[in-house]
Amino acid sequence: MGLNCGIVGLPNVGKSTIFNALTKAGAEMANYPFCTIEPNKGIVEVPDHRLSCLAGIYKPKKIIPTIMEFVDIAGLVRGASQGEGLGNQFLSHIREVDAICHVVRAFEDENITHVNGKLDPVEDITIINYELILSDLDSLDKQYAKLAKGAKSGNKEAQEIVNVMEKIMETLKKGERASSVKLSEEEKKIAQKFNLITIKPVLYVANVSETDKTRSNPLVSKIRSFSEKEGSEVVVLCGKIEEEISSLPEEDQIEFLKELGETESGLDRLIRASYKLLGLVTFLTGGPEEVRAWTTKAGSNGPKAASVIHSDFEKGFIRAEVMKFEDLERTKDPAKVKEEGKLRVEGKEYIIQDGDVIFFRIGS
Repeated sequence: MGLNCGIVGLPNVGKSTIFNALTKAGAEMANYPFCTIEPNKGIVEVPDHRLSCLAGIYKPKKIIPTIMEFVDIAGLVRGASQGEGLGNQFLSHIREVDAICHVVRAFEDENITHVNGKLDPVEDITIINYELILSDLDSLDKQYAKLAKGAKSGNKEAQEIVNVMEKIMETLKKGERASSVKLSEEEKKIAQKFNLITIKPVLYVANVSETDKTRSNPLVSKIRSFSEKEGSEVVVLCGKIEEEISSLPEEDQIEFLKELGETESGLDRLIRASYKLLGLVTFLTGGPEEVRAWTTKAGSNGPKAASVIHSDFEKGFIRAEVMKFEDLERTKDPAKVKEEGKLRVEGKEYIIQDGDVIFFRIGS
């Protein structure tokens, strides 16, 4: 799909530790700001228990999960929008991603320097958001200057664009993100062309200490309270533990998680939450050659989803034969699903649902 999540935050909050655990990419880490200059990129598999279930049914030669990309972006500091700490360069990296995973420090450690000298997760979030808002305002100011003349001269298209700009700029000046502006569907299409950072969806990652097994410390509570007002999700994990788990063989990972009283890793939760944040859904295909997970945008119809498999399939789409994963999981047999009358034949208008198991009929 070519979509990705940028990992952002202040310096020394654990971004690169979490990125390394996610991707095993070995990004450089150090206890000082701006260790990461150029963004590190890594592809990760999206965990999906449904694949192993389908593999048990179809006995395929290959199992292929779907994937997504994470980008580790250097820490921002106060004044980044004015170029502090290579801020302009780092902000441009954030502008290039599709969604944001904002890592927030939720642990005390006197050996790890806090860039502002004190630990306050809400203030840390506010600093980053403020710099992103200022960057968006600066960007819109430049775009506005070019379009305002056309709008004044009666250019209808320019006037529509300027109206949306003014609505967003008014909100940004209040210190609020562009994503909080109520826009019509047509206005949203216009706003997407502005390439704003604060219109991107955000997920907060509370990075806790190794001893914080309850995951309910006061710092996390503050992050949750802030995110609820914004309508964003929070994933709580310990970057150091996740990095340790990710370095183990799969069997040892399961045993390690049992000892921690967990059924899945924080990384798995983070990947799935990021995948959802990007507005993606997974459909599945199965057969003796391979069982595979495919990614499409939520709201995609049959032909659009088929084009993910091969670009020619969109034009040649005839119909989709669809089973719910739950029916296959229960019966363990596609033939039984069909006997029960639960194999559906869907046309071009059908909207793909997450977990659909599909066989596409394609014409030449």
